[in-house]
Amino acid sequence: MNSTVKRTIFGVLFLAVMLGGLLFSQIAFVILFAFITAVMLYEFYKMTMGKAYRNIQYTAILFGTLIFVGGYLYFFGKQDLTEWVCESVILVLGLMVCTIVDKNHADFLKTGYLYAGLVYIALPLALSNAIVSATGEFSGLLMVSFFCIIWASDVGAYCFGMLFGQKLWPAKMCQQISPKKSWAGFIGGLAMAMLAGAILHWTVLWTFPLLHCLIVSALMHVMGVFGDLFESLWKRAAGIKDSGNIIPGHGGLMDRFDSSLFAFPAGYIYLLTLGLI
Repeated sequence: MNSTVKRTIFGVLFLAVMLGGLLFSQIAFVILFAFITAVMLYEFYKMTMGKAYRNIQYTAILFGTLIFVGGYLYFFGKQDLTEWVCESVILVLGLMVCTIVDKNHADFLKTGYLYAGLVYIALPLALSNAIVSATGEFSGLLMVSFFCIIWASDVGAYCFGMLFGQKLWPAKMCQQISPKKSWAGFIGGLAMAMLAGAILHWTVLWTFPLLHCLIVSALMHVMGVFGDLFESLWKRAAGIKDSGNIIPGHGGLMDRFDSSLFAFPAGYIYLLTLGLI
């Protein structure tokens, strides 16, 4: 199968699964994002730890997924904040105990990646529960709109980078981290993200004032770029191109959600702080 055709087919399937999980039902969302949490943690630990402490890696994946589930229970009013925090602390301490009782303590410093994964991946994904419960009941529309901003940013960065970032404005952003990222792509991504925010306002999917729609879109674009670069640092240190191969032609789930891990919390906190949600 042609690589472009394969990429397109699996890209459409990925989009369909995401929309289904966010719009179909609350249970579908929980199942989908618990799965995403587990897979991303698996990819991160495989990238950073290899085969070291494999059983404890699986334990950390389980505990990270439980932190996400705890976030769901908290944001949907099934438990209070104290219970969620206590449960999360117990899980982290339990993970530490597992490293103590494990018979192998060679390369012990690698176990630090276990906790890095929980902070970098499990916690932001747990906070996604806040986005889909922002109206007081389950609704995936705000998160879908957040994805629209990120996808518009990616498309704009790619198109402007290809058109203007090769010869007209070849200046690179962070060549040592991601050699292909250009300032032309950054500006193009910013323009497309803000255009997407304006469209969301004009179509009344976002009821916030237009100025705030533009600001939050720009903020999410900038933070999304940081998220992309942060994952690139991990992959460069590990000497790999993709975090995984779960989506043929697209790589791993970390490759798909790296921007979102930074952009979504930033967008949500901005709207929450100003009382817009």
